Amino acid sequence: MNQAIEDSQKVPRTRFAQAIVAVGTEHLIGMIELNISSHTDRSGEIGYIVHPDAWGQGVATAAARRMLKFGFEELQLHRIYATCDPRNSGSSKVLTKIGMTYEGRLRDALLIKDGWRDSLMFSMLEHEWTGSPLKINSCFRLVSSLEYKY
Repeated sequence: MNQAIEDSQKVPRTRFAQAIVAVGTEHLIGMIELNISSHTDRSGEIGYIVHPDAWGQGVATAAARRMLKFGFEELQLHRIYATCDPRNSGSSKVLTKIGMTYEGRLRDALLIKDGWRDSLMFSMLEHEWTGSPLKINSCFRLVSSLEYKY
């Protein structure tokens, strides 16, 4: 989180991180961020993590939709992409559900502790963003990493 706060002060800003907080308890249940990979090409990448206790409740889907809305409507990005572990079927479902297109498999894309791992690539282009009303999930809210009290 400290890195997210530090990154929010950079100019031009390239990282927009938000805490996902349970309404009522204010417990941190996850995090979502959008990283601008190229200002020139107007492209960015979203990534998220949700606590297992909150899986299957639509948290990642709703948070990712909100981040797409922010990226396309506020930041005027042309392309937003995301990758996920091929073994993480839940994350692939989230990316498909929010309307991203599966582009393919990046072989040996990441070196992790047990060796090389492939990644699945998904993306959405600005003309594909419908701007449709977001389904409101009232069990959580997004909080700027600058506002969240740890």
